[in-house]
Amino acid sequence: MRPFSSLPSLARRALAAALAVSIGAGAAQAQAPNGRSLPIIRDAEIETLLREYAAPIFKAAGIDAKAAQIILVNDRSFNAFVANGRKIFVNVGVLMDAETPNEVIGVLAHEAGHIAGGHLARLRAELANAQILSVVGMLAGAAAVAGGAASGGRIGSNGAGAIGAIVGPQEMVRRNLLSYQRSEEQAADQAAVRYLNATGQSPRGMITTFRRFAESGLFRSTSVDPYLLSHPLPTERIAQLETLAKASPHYGAKDAPALQARHDLMRAKLYGFMERPDVVLRRYPPGAATPAARYARAIVAHRSGRLSEAQSLMSELTQAQASNPYFHELHGQILLESGRAREAVGPLRRAASLAPNAATIRAMLGQALVALGDRASLDEAIRQLSNAAQRDPDAPDTFRHLSQAYGQKGDIGMAEVSAAQAAMNGGDLKYAQTLAYRAMSKLKPGSPGYVKADDIVNFRPSSAR
Repeated sequence: MRPFSSLPSLARRALAAALAVSIGAGAAQAQAPNGRSLPIIRDAEIETLLREYAAPIFKAAGIDAKAAQIILVNDRSFNAFVANGRKIFVNVGVLMDAETPNEVIGVLAHEAGHIAGGHLARLRAELANAQILSVVGMLAGAAAVAGGAASGGRIGSNGAGAIGAIVGPQEMVRRNLLSYQRSEEQAADQAAVRYLNATGQSPRGMITTFRRFAESGLFRSTSVDPYLLSHPLPTERIAQLETLAKASPHYGAKDAPALQARHDLMRAKLYGFMERPDVVLRRYPPGAATPAARYARAIVAHRSGRLSEAQSLMSELTQAQASNPYFHELHGQILLESGRAREAVGPLRRAASLAPNAATIRAMLGQALVALGDRASLDEAIRQLSNAAQRDPDAPDTFRHLSQAYGQKGDIGMAEVSAAQAAMNGGDLKYAQTLAYRAMSKLKPGSPGYVKADDIVNFRPSSAR
């Protein structure tokens, strides 16, 4: 599991409009403070599991699974939201707090309801209408102020009435917009239940999720004006959901044991990397022998510098589940990050063979091969990293390692164009174009590298990005 400092370029552009519809908090949380990109986590195991959770839901909702994307946000709070139409952002807090796959699937079903309902596009239209109505209201208020001045300021005391004439219409517009958002949230809830019914899954996990919201927001929601909320009150939401959920013929359905086991491993990995070691060890004590407990303890041992203990635990796991690519991947990651790149290549190569479509695993294997530095390893590193880049063209780190591999081989032109792509994916377009321009002078005109460099040099962000 690897944290990235920023979103890939496509996801970052998706957040640029700062418009999102969410299961928990409002659209303002779609972007990090100060306009910075949200930090994300890339992990083949988690991404694969979430895609499997979402696949039947997307099919029921009529959403093209290849066009939709699930992005994991490095945020401990429980929230998920949709941005730019077909991108679902899921905070790690959702996965860490959700005890069953069904709870996460319910969250994804809700977000699928927003996508299928076209709620973001409609929200943009509502915002445009709200801006027009706000301007009209302000003009009417200004006329009232002018009238008050002409009559000697007799509209209220100290001009308070005149101010109200301006503020009142804007407040009505705001409340109307929030009312619209609440209706969309309710529509997404109802759609989610339909998708779960259509796929033979229980809506019970959604109730668990919204009860969690009700408990966390209890003291706020009991004293908040319901007309100033962008989401329905938790108590109302739960009551409506319970009525729908209990009418489902699949209400009592449970997750398959194998799926629950994978869910437990995912949570153990996240706890191992995200929480303090003492918190992890209280949750997964040394006496616990489950795969999830050993998984979490191996990560904590690695984070604490206890390499032999981490290796021992991972050896136990890979022997018990030899066909699990993610155990081999983590074993390789532990070795790589402990300065043992040569030993890491074997487990990572095994992981890549078991999960050939996992770009992040191939990228890590390429990184380990670059660290070896010999010509044969560099040639293989370029093949692995190029493969990963084709599968995941927005990942900046893949191109950084590819640049290092080309640089060590002495191919400076390709090193610079790869570094340019890394900079572009990381959001630094000016530096990317500088590197690409330099690369063009070293590459053969018409070659793939030259064409890529030329594309970067001539790239101009559109207003929609």
